[in-house]
Amino acid sequence: MTSKRNIFGRAFAVIGAASAAAAAIEGGRRPQARDLNTLGIDPTSFPAPYRRG
Repeated sequence: MTSKRNIFGRAFAVIGAASAAAAAIEGGRRPQARDLNTLGIDPTSFPAPYRRG
C-alpha cells in the first residue's frame, strides 16, 4: 500500500510542477528551480524567459 501512495504522491507532484512551469512560461517568467527539478529538468540549462509578441 505504501508504494501506491508514493506513486500517487509523485504523480501529483509532477502534475503540479508541470502546471506551475507552464503558467510561468505563458506569463513570460522563468519557472522555479523546484518545479524544473521535479520535472527532471536541470534549472541551469533552462533558457532565459522571453516575451512572445
